[in-house]
Amino acid sequence: MGRDTLTGSRIRERRLMLGLRQAELARQVDISASYLNLIEHNRRRIGGKLLVDLARVLAVEPSMLTEGAEVALLSTLREAAAALSRPVAELDRVDEFAGRFPGWAEVLAHAQKRISSLEQTVQTLSDRLTHDPHLAASLHEVLSTAAAIRSTASILAETGELEAEWRDRFHKNLNEDSQRLAESSRALVNFLDEGNTSADRRGVPQEEVERFFLEAGHHFAELETPDAAAQEIALQTLIEESGALVADAARTIAREALRQYCADARALPLAALSDVLSEHGSNPSAIARAFGVDLPTVLRRLGALPPEVLGQEAGLVVCDGSGSILFHKPVAGFALPRFGASCPLWPLYTALSRPQQPIHREVVQQGRSSVGFDCYAVSWPRLSADFDRDPLYHAVMLILPKREVSDAAQSVGASCRICPMAACAARREPSLLKEGF
Repeated sequence: MGRDTLTGSRIRERRLMLGLRQAELARQVDISASYLNLIEHNRRRIGGKLLVDLARVLAVEPSMLTEGAEVALLSTLREAAAALSRPVAELDRVDEFAGRFPGWAEVLAHAQKRISSLEQTVQTLSDRLTHDPHLAASLHEVLSTAAAIRSTASILAETGELEAEWRDRFHKNLNEDSQRLAESSRALVNFLDEGNTSADRRGVPQEEVERFFLEAGHHFAELETPDAAAQEIALQTLIEESGALVADAARTIAREALRQYCADARALPLAALSDVLSEHGSNPSAIARAFGVDLPTVLRRLGALPPEVLGQEAGLVVCDGSGSILFHKPVAGFALPRFGASCPLWPLYTALSRPQQPIHREVVQQGRSSVGFDCYAVSWPRLSADFDRDPLYHAVMLILPKREVSDAAQSVGASCRICPMAACAARREPSLLKEGF
């Protein structure tokens, strides 16, 4: 049933919500109760003055009766249905469900968003527990120290009379090991506590940089100027005043990333870029031709734009020639592992194998909720080739969400460990998840 044929159902639900009798509503809009009954059962279409009168009495805008639930709500409900491994009955009646039961539709949509958020958290934690070297070292320290304490305590408890010298030595070892365990445990808790930003927090520099960019929304208004000298001053101020950048290594990485941001901002000024976007949309090739710049610059710049400028959310990934991710900007629905190896099927890695050749792929990242994206990728020589050296390539991938995806979309994953695709030639290790979960 189409949305425009559910006006009667919405009128009925609104009337019942207000506690109005059918005869009373009919009297107030000067029609018969039998005619209103036909309207409420979607057997008569209405418009014009009658629709306006009904909306006035029901205290809603006429569009709320004719259009019903918002597109975003319907989209979320369809995602909830698509997340199930089995076909869902009455999927074509989602508009009717949202129109007749808007409250329950909101509850279901909220639950779907919460489930997606929790799944993303599980994926991130799984990735971190498996591949984070600092976390692995900290856990090893805690376990080895606990084992030493257990061994010493066992000797003291199970051995008979000990000479005073040996007993004192064991007590000293027990005291030192317990102190080391307390310090290791405290360091581990500080590392896992995302809210701890104290200077003694030992974090991964790359994570600090990502937190710094995330707090700024990946956009820095202070750097949107054509004056390179002014940009450099603003850049240093941003780094010095940031509470997210604790380690010196993190500050160095952030400084290089921001200098790349400055160069891209000078090549594609925000005001002029906004005008080109309004004319050509987010077409990287058209933008590159309009400004006479290369595609990597365009992709990096588009990925850094605020949603209100670009017209939609966007994700960005940059990697080096080894495939290691150097920088990433997350986008809802596209999982980006921090520590584990990413999916080799990403267009990002195809671009590495085809130097300087633009790659455009429509992809669907597999998971409980398969979501479609337009991915634009290209690699460029970070270090040019010479007679005595090989070129050093980096690659960038812009990720743009799509509402509708075609059957030809390429299936990709996040990383093998959390990818449900069993029949995949690129799989490196078994997945924790089942296919079609």
